[in-house]
Amino acid sequence: MRTAPASAALSLISLVTLAAAPALADPVEWAIDGAHTRASFTVPHLVVSEVDGHLKELRGTVKLDEADLTKSTVELTIPVASISTENADRDKHLRSADFFDAEKYPSVSFKATKIVKAGQAYKITGDLTMRGVTKPVTLDGAISDAVTNPWGKQVRGVKVTGKVKRQDFGLRWNKALDKGGVLVGDDVTLRVTLELNR
Repeated sequence: MRTAPASAALSLISLVTLAAAPALADPVEWAIDGAHTRASFTVPHLVVSEVDGHLKELRGTVKLDEADLTKSTVELTIPVASISTENADRDKHLRSADFFDAEKYPSVSFKATKIVKAGQAYKITGDLTMRGVTKPVTLDGAISDAVTNPWGKQVRGVKVTGKVKRQDFGLRWNKALDKGGVLVGDDVTLRVTLELNR
């Protein structure tokens, strides 16, 4: 009985192996559902309290690698004009050159450069740009499993939290208080919640 040459046998084995191996899928883009997405912040005020605000608009691109979420990509852009603290005078001041200078720098942006698994959550490092200044920041992130909504779409939720120092990005305006301290704190707590549709 004749046997096939070794090279032919190896080719057959390689073909079977390739056929059995799962196809490597490219990251899939998920659309940001603006109606269920929010970027908010909290800043110390007068030492004894806090001011909360949010940015009403958020755009961007999120591509999830289902095989390895650490290989996903995230890019977000938030128009500064959409800032709201529920106080018209304060919002106008925040858009002015004292703070965000929205006329000259109309948006805040974030682009992830590294995503690392941290237990059941993730550490997301990226470039944050505010007021024309770009600095690396590391934020805490969590993502839900996909669910199917009543209209048949797959949906996932993402939550990102962290802290930055506003003065690092050129937002230095302040007023000293007569008993010590300043009007506006430096540490800003960030919280972004995204609802993604596949």
